Amino acid sequence: MRSAFHYFGWAFGFTAIGLLLSLWLGFVYEHTFSGAMSFFFVACVLAVLEISLSFDNAIVNANKLSRMSPLWQRRFLTWGIIIAVFGMRIIFPLIIVVVAAHVGPLEAIRLAATEPQEYAKIIDEAHVSIAGFGGAFLMMVALSYFVDEGKEVHWFAALERRLSACASVRGLELGFVLALVLGVTAIQPVHEQGTFLVAACTGLLTFLAVEGLGQVLDRGALASDVARGGIGAFLYLEVLDASFSFDGVIGAFALTQNLFLIAIGLGIGAFYVRSMTVMLVERHALSEFRFLEHGAFWSILVLSAAMFLQTLFPVPEWATGLLGVLFIGLSFMSSVRWKRANPEPCE
Repeated sequence: MRSAFHYFGWAFGFTAIGLLLSLWLGFVYEHTFSGAMSFFFVACVLAVLEISLSFDNAIVNANKLSRMSPLWQRRFLTWGIIIAVFGMRIIFPLIIVVVAAHVGPLEAIRLAATEPQEYAKIIDEAHVSIAGFGGAFLMMVALSYFVDEGKEVHWFAALERRLSACASVRGLELGFVLALVLGVTAIQPVHEQGTFLVAACTGLLTFLAVEGLGQVLDRGALASDVARGGIGAFLYLEVLDASFSFDGVIGAFALTQNLFLIAIGLGIGAFYVRSMTVMLVERHALSEFRFLEHGAFWSILVLSAAMFLQTLFPVPEWATGLLGVLFIGLSFMSSVRWKRANPEPCE
């Protein structure tokens, strides 16, 4: 069996580089040793925050990745990490400022570098849109897993069997999320109702577009042999990664307004999530632990509900992260108990 260093070598390397960069950044901004150590500490906390919020993402990624061709697996683990670290942790927050403040990209970078408090204020004002989009998208991801007539393994058996049986009702999960979106819209402040509704509906349309495009491409109707079985899953995973990143990026601004420190801390966490994904795939952990995937999708469902609630009142990121870890921990223990009660027969 390969060692932990084989899976986490790149993550360890990026951690060392990232933490050194955080110290340097602290000296640049604060000009004191204590300021540098403060930046170092925040980078460590951000990395832990990202890992705790995204562990369920690693499990879901592993499930999808195991069905992809080796070529597209490598592309997800190389191109994907570039998109995850630089795209979602640097470019995405800049795009939010460009759109929300109606400024150019260079001005957004200037704000991030010289006026971090103003930059963070703009990000915070866009929170309703981000939470609406991410909440709707992630809720569809979770419900599509449970509302599936082909699903045979159930963790919360009574509830999950009923959800699986509901798959015969066409579009049930979409109707449920739409009804929930309308309900949450109705109790939003009047000036935020249109913003939330448009963002949530965009999240739903994005899920349907990615699902539909992925099915077309992966069935080979329009794809070459190289793309078949890979490009659709790749697109799905990148959008899923983006949705998971929303919560971490927004939560990070509660700890620091420095975009570059956020990119370092969350980037470190993203490397560990990718490494965990590879380890889960190569060690066949999802087949080894029967209910681990269930715990991840319940965690996604809780996260999506929390994102909707965050548009109404503050929900601490540590609380959603803790709930996610709790579901995954419980599913892991249930898997271990099931395996002990159902040992594989000796050949």
